[in-house]
Amino acid sequence: MQKMDMNQIVGKCHILFVCLDCLRYDVAFEEQQSGGTPVLNRYGDWRKCQAPGNFTYPSHQAMFAGFFPIDEDILDMKKREILFFSADIGMGRKAPEGAFDFKGATWIEGLAMEGYDTYCIGGVSFFDNRTDVGKVMPSYFQHSYWNPSFGCKVKESAVHQIDFAVRKLEQITEEKKILMYLNISALHYPNYFYIEGAKKDSRKAHAAALRYVDQQLEKLFAAFQKKGETFVICCSDHGTCYGEDGVWYHGVNHPIVTTVPYKHFLL
Repeated sequence: MQKMDMNQIVGKCHILFVCLDCLRYDVAFEEQQSGGTPVLNRYGDWRKCQAPGNFTYPSHQAMFAGFFPIDEDILDMKKREILFFSADIGMGRKAPEGAFDFKGATWIEGLAMEGYDTYCIGGVSFFDNRTDVGKVMPSYFQHSYWNPSFGCKVKESAVHQIDFAVRKLEQITEEKKILMYLNISALHYPNYFYIEGAKKDSRKAHAAALRYVDQQLEKLFAAFQKKGETFVICCSDHGTCYGEDGVWYHGVNHPIVTTVPYKHFLL
């Protein structure tokens, strides 16, 4: 995968960050290889990476500070590809080549300082704005949105989230650059309803949810292409187990939980 110079991206491109919350690497890879995700497949293969956390909250706090999933075979953290860098957190106090040196507590805040309008389209409860915890990460953005139709328990959640994002993009008439983050909740439990007649969450239902989400992403990518050149970060924050080694779901350091898919690309 081509290494990006973020100093050539920031200020010149819109930025879209799509987190497929809970997506396992093995399922993402299998759907890639079988052609189950034709939209995502257009933009390169998934990278097999280590997640920065084992559930949504810690993983996102890390990613919003610039610590995205790291390629599985990289053992020296200094050799990871860094998109956004904060001098406040050490590592030599100097941005690596190609990294954008941001100000503020998060790169979202840093991009706002660079003139970006920043948007969050929530999904899982850590982005729902209904509780004190659910307000923390949305508060990093200038504009944040959530309603119950975006949540995990709604089978059509990705349609609702992406249609909302597209409408929001169409309403933005200013010439400012846009940063938009979407927390796609469809892969998260419950997902049994993506398999007709199923009563229990499963790896099979997880894969069906991914195929469903892939079908919706084309509208989102097309809407950003109309706005102009867009840099896309697409990844999972953690995986989830369906009974492997007796483990169900996530929040534990099982390899299935800590191994995630990642890619970035230009539209």
